[in-house]
Amino acid sequence: MGYTIAQKIIKAHMLSGDMTVGSEVALKIDQTLTQDATGTMAYLEFETMGLDRVKTERSVAYIDHNTLQSGFENADDHRYIQSVAKKHGIYFSRPGNGICHQVHLERFGKPGKTLIGSDSHTPTGGGIGMLAMGAGGLDVAVAMGGGAYYITMPKMYKVNLTGRLKSFVTAKDISLEILRILSVKGGVGAIIEWGGEGIKYLSVPERATITNMGTELGATTSIFPSDEVTKKFLEAEGRGGDYTELSSDPDAVYDRVIDINLDELKPLIACPHSPDNIVTVESLKGTKVDQVCIGSCTNSSLFDMLKVAALLKGKTVSPSVSLSISPGSKQVLSMLADCGALSDILASGARLLECACGPCIGMGFSPNSAGVSLRTFNRNFLGRSGTKDASVYLVSPETAVAAALTGEITDPRLLGEEPHITMPEAFKIDDSAVIAPATPEEAQSLEVLRGPNIKPFPKSHPQEDTLTAELVLKVGDNITTDHIMPAGAKILPYRSNIPHLSQFCFAVCDETFPERAKALGQSIIVGGSNYGQGSSREHAALVPMYLGVRAVITKSFARIHVANLINAGIMPLTFKNPDDYDKLNQSDKLTLTDVFAGMDSGEITLKDETTGVEIPLVCSFTERQKSILKAGGLLEYTKKEG
Repeated sequence: MGYTIAQKIIKAHMLSGDMTVGSEVALKIDQTLTQDATGTMAYLEFETMGLDRVKTERSVAYIDHNTLQSGFENADDHRYIQSVAKKHGIYFSRPGNGICHQVHLERFGKPGKTLIGSDSHTPTGGGIGMLAMGAGGLDVAVAMGGGAYYITMPKMYKVNLTGRLKSFVTAKDISLEILRILSVKGGVGAIIEWGGEGIKYLSVPERATITNMGTELGATTSIFPSDEVTKKFLEAEGRGGDYTELSSDPDAVYDRVIDINLDELKPLIACPHSPDNIVTVESLKGTKVDQVCIGSCTNSSLFDMLKVAALLKGKTVSPSVSLSISPGSKQVLSMLADCGALSDILASGARLLECACGPCIGMGFSPNSAGVSLRTFNRNFLGRSGTKDASVYLVSPETAVAAALTGEITDPRLLGEEPHITMPEAFKIDDSAVIAPATPEEAQSLEVLRGPNIKPFPKSHPQEDTLTAELVLKVGDNITTDHIMPAGAKILPYRSNIPHLSQFCFAVCDETFPERAKALGQSIIVGGSNYGQGSSREHAALVPMYLGVRAVITKSFARIHVANLINAGIMPLTFKNPDDYDKLNQSDKLTLTDVFAGMDSGEITLKDETTGVEIPLVCSFTERQKSILKAGGLLEYTKKEG
């Protein structure tokens, strides 16, 4: 039996375990990336481990999230990250150099390599054949120190693309189509490999759009073959030597195969407030639009921006629409300027924003109250834009331009003839905004600079054999990390200050939660299906840990979040019978007994002391995970293991 692409990379990087689906596999990590909203905590954790230098082939710290300097906090975090990177062997991508996933794809990603990043959209690297996965900051810190990254061996899904995209139908529409088919939890526990004759017509930026959006499926990662298309992209980046051919074996076996005929695909749109709420663009014809945002790590490549410029050339944005453009990198922006495309964009009335994440994480350019915003982004969770009552739709750049010009949702196929975009043979290479680390000898005399907003890593609590605590919060299905620990311009600057950040925990669901949880000292949360979907932000586990949450009981968890909970020393448990969720009420007093024996057997009994009901819960922890929970989290476990 042959291997899939992902299985080949896993086999080549496996330090322990076996490739049986559901078993734990330890992987050697070649590259890591961080961004500034999660990076400060990751580097504080790395420092706590007491290591002098990273042991990966390449680690890069990007500044792309918290780029609004409305106070000292963001600037202090950036200064800290730059100084710690210089000292410990990490490359530093300065503010303005671009979004981590776009820049990493351009300058550092290599086919066949493993990459983990403290950002859930790290699977963007799968567009050039990397095994690229989002992870919590603690996992990234351990990998930087030379430790293994552990995953549960995933199932393998194959998506076969046949035919060829029609005019004004795009890679973004392919992403939305697979979300329509699988839903936001349909990829949980799986790696999605893209293949078929149709992929040969997709450029690397288009492939990266698809692997980026695979995160919204809950998938471990998504991956494309490394082929002649990949080779051409790397050669254009001056990195032809990084090319390695990579494909699945003809007799590789997949757990599920999905066929998508590109000839039949239409422009699609994700409606509020979930990426899988998919309809055709034409079905929403005439819906008034207030704002359009083009960019983010999903659709900010030179390929996307040249198409946008061509469609805007000689036209003017509707007076009723505010249009923003966020190029994905300095390379993209420079090349737009050099060829005149930037002038076409600006002449249309669009607003040019920094090469950063910006509006995607609510960092500026929020919609007007009750506004309709069309965005080329990957998430449209309630309130993520910074305006709680806004209606955010996810679309392709072409559909976004059509709405910007007409003032309403418009099928882009009505714009006329689609412009033909010819990509340059060579990209403009300028790595001056990437600062190399000091040599080990130079690093000895360097100081790490810390501002007053940077607080120490919070203290965790070892898991005990009996836990009695109040059910402090009961929430429903598809609770995202944005629900647990919101983003936005008001909150993101405090990502390195867990005590202050805790004031906003679950504020979207219940503004009284932080005060109540802290007063209780220890507590339990109950949730529905797919709890913790969305971002890789470990703050959605660290802040509840700081507030005394000791266990989270749900119908099911998202992959990265359950790992982050364990890393924070919080026990993730699931209902054996999902209907038992309805038997528990907020404020009930709950007891978990014989926890350690239950970890071994896979079943723990929960007693509701308020009602007298007993409920069976299930868990599946590896020996390593049990030890992490008993130690009080990954950091304490790592210290003990030496």
